[in-house]
Amino acid sequence: MTKTPSSDVDLNRVAVFLRVVELQSFTAAAEALGLPKSSVSRSVARLEESVGVQLLQRTTRTVQLTDAGRVYFEEASRALSALEQAHEKLSQLEARPQGAVRITAPVDLGAQVLAPLAARFVRRTPGITLEFLLTSRLVNLVDEGVDLAVRAGALRDSSLISRRVKGLEAWLFASPEYLDRRGTPTGVEQLAEHDCVLFRPRRGHADWTLAGPGGTTRITVRGPVAGDDFSFLREAVLAGAGIGLLPALQCEQEIAQGRLVRLLAPYTGPAAPLHIVWPASKHIPKRVVLVREWLVEALASDERNG
Repeated sequence: MTKTPSSDVDLNRVAVFLRVVELQSFTAAAEALGLPKSSVSRSVARLEESVGVQLLQRTTRTVQLTDAGRVYFEEASRALSALEQAHEKLSQLEARPQGAVRITAPVDLGAQVLAPLAARFVRRTPGITLEFLLTSRLVNLVDEGVDLAVRAGALRDSSLISRRVKGLEAWLFASPEYLDRRGTPTGVEQLAEHDCVLFRPRRGHADWTLAGPGGTTRITVRGPVAGDDFSFLREAVLAGAGIGLLPALQCEQEIAQGRLVRLLAPYTGPAAPLHIVWPASKHIPKRVVLVREWLVEALASDERNG
């Protein structure tokens, strides 16, 4: 009586069946596969049970396909060959990484730092596409299909894997126009006499903590312009609104162009940690690993100025 076929397919049993047919022998197939003959015979028997028909006619000397077995052999051979080709293509893709890598980052960091880095990366790494999601919100990497995140400040999600790149060190900056108009401070205490561009002030003032050769100095500063976004503050400083305590990483191009002047070096403000973050996974595509390592190296080195 014909049995109802099972919907489950054991590819290992299929591969054993194909080898038995190719070699016309259970014994030869067992030797080729490095298995006991009893295991080969049992594997084929269970495959026949799962498909619900007899695939092989067994005699003491020969093994022959039934009509159903011939059909199954032809179809299974094509299917297994297609799987092998798919595996080979995946191996080739991993050997030569290509495809899209999605990265999320804060808007100001993405526009001012990551954009020029990305342009250099894609020129020398054909085949990989970088897709940036720039936002101030905390993106759920798994739910939104994002491969990597560049995040500043303390990390909240302990389920993610991270690598610290460096600290976002803050320096004092002003525009040449402001310094021509108001003069250049020669000491930290003189900042209280200047217009300062403030990040999230309280009641019209902010307390800046600066580390320098003489230790840590805390000074209260005021100014006519304030905001909660460093891109805005940088533009205000560039426009001559006052002195700003800004992330150095986001001002490098303006320093090189002479549009911003660093003041009171080597005094620095508190450094916020900068991390590369990615979801935990047993297998990370090679293209993602390549981009991740590039980000770590680029953000920690002088490549930004190259």
